[in-house]
Amino acid sequence: MKSSLNTVLAWAIVPVIAATAQAPVPLVLQNYKGVTSERLAKPEDGDWLMIRRTWDGWGYSPLEKITPANVTRLQPAWIFSTGVSSGHESAPLVNNGVMFVSTPGNQVIALDAKTGTLLWRYRRPLAADVVLMHPTSRGVALYGDKVFFASADAVLVALDAKTGKEVWTSKVAVNKDGYYISLAPLVAGGKVMIGTSGGEWGIRGFVAAFDPETGRELWRTFTIPAPGEPGSETWPKGDQWKTGGGPIWVTGNYDPEANLAYWGVGNGGPWIGDQRPGDNLYTASTIAIDVSTGKIKGFHQYHPNDSWDWDEVSPPLLIDYKRQGRTIKGLIDVARDGYLWFLERTDGQINFVEGTPFVKQNVFTRLDPKTGRPDIDPAHKPQTGKTTSFCPSLWGGKNWPPAAFSPKTRMIYIPANENLCATSTGREADYEPGQIYMGAQSSMTVAPGADHIGEVQAWNVDTGKRVWTHSYAESMNWGPVLATAGGLVFSGGTNDRKFHAFDASTGKLLWEFPTNSGILGQPVSFMMDGRQYIAVESGWGVDSRSLQANLNRLFPGKYPEIPEGGAIWVFELK
Repeated sequence: MKSSLNTVLAWAIVPVIAATAQAPVPLVLQNYKGVTSERLAKPEDGDWLMIRRTWDGWGYSPLEKITPANVTRLQPAWIFSTGVSSGHESAPLVNNGVMFVSTPGNQVIALDAKTGTLLWRYRRPLAADVVLMHPTSRGVALYGDKVFFASADAVLVALDAKTGKEVWTSKVAVNKDGYYISLAPLVAGGKVMIGTSGGEWGIRGFVAAFDPETGRELWRTFTIPAPGEPGSETWPKGDQWKTGGGPIWVTGNYDPEANLAYWGVGNGGPWIGDQRPGDNLYTASTIAIDVSTGKIKGFHQYHPNDSWDWDEVSPPLLIDYKRQGRTIKGLIDVARDGYLWFLERTDGQINFVEGTPFVKQNVFTRLDPKTGRPDIDPAHKPQTGKTTSFCPSLWGGKNWPPAAFSPKTRMIYIPANENLCATSTGREADYEPGQIYMGAQSSMTVAPGADHIGEVQAWNVDTGKRVWTHSYAESMNWGPVLATAGGLVFSGGTNDRKFHAFDASTGKLLWEFPTNSGILGQPVSFMMDGRQYIAVESGWGVDSRSLQANLNRLFPGKYPEIPEGGAIWVFELK
């Protein structure tokens, strides 16, 4: 009886011991390869080490095993449910077989890129009263043995890439004052850089750089100059510069030769410009920041005194292009204001080359041929106490979803929304910390006679001319774009929940696949064991949900709700 009892006790204790023992580290994590500056500058073809793969922002994969001839054989290799809903907008990063993905819900997930097996999961709780207008994350960054994640409550987090444990945290800004973060950090020049959302709360925007080993802040550069600083003369006298907006909520691009990071700057605060007379630098601009010092070395402002909520937060792509027989070290920006801007980058100053509308635009009457400064039709500029109409809508000709560039076709591929316009009624706004500071009420309209909204456009960068357009008759387009050396363009973004592949040269739709939800994620491509994969997050929500609801209001029953459950989809040739 005694031995029998001991046997039972031993049997009962064994599972407890097994449950508390430390699990073995998976082989794919044991073999984790640290990310160096050299690897970021020249990533291996099969890896995807930052959200757009390279510092120039091209969103281009050199892999070419998936082609127009075989793309119809694409089938899911694996699918992983993220456990949360709403807008999934990040890019899955892949380093030596390990995939890192961020999601809504303040979550980072590490997976075996070949099988979809969960390796670790990190969640950072948010306070019940968190200020968070856009509950999403657009990705993480890799450097050394760390994963860098921007928590929604304006905290930068460094995680151990092998375990998912916090290494350090650094407070970026005070959330209750309206600052929150939705972008992926940018690692360049040995620093981790970050910006903040919050343009509707009367923040003063900035970019800050941190030491990747310790989390110590190295410099902070504000997008709204204080009195006496360059650009301060473009603001009214008084304290409006303290609440002037200028958020930065899309990750910048980087020129290692000049050591300059290019960041897009958002709207002014409040929205209606006659309440803050002047050009209001550096709102609605691209700024070039010296990564060593944080000094602003150059800028281009797309539309002074922004009154349309045209955040120009998307950074320009670093593309060298030809004009009149010479090669220009270029910056190409697909702007929310509906214009495609061709600029020139230098060791500091940003020069205007040319600009052309890529969607319906009735606000600019002309661009100054030397500076690019637009002349504004006052009938389409919102004012306090008046209702004004304008095109494109406040969501812009292109919102945050990034365009892509293929050096093979010499084309830039744009996720555009055509025929969307808006009305805005301006009203006086009073600033209170942590409260909405907009001063406008807006509604969306569709241009008379419009037969579609969403588009994928292809433009030749050397001619500045459109080559092809694919139109979506029943949907807007919120899909970031991937271009590949195999001659394909991948994009989601539509309300039919489909992931699409186009011929990069002709625009012919070659393949599409319905997922569980709408795709807002940034597609990537990677290779393992000689096989090329395409990965993307599916999960509808945030602004795409709002735009769908607006369309359903205008056309009842035609634009119903979209399922919002989040998942990671990985495709391979079968």
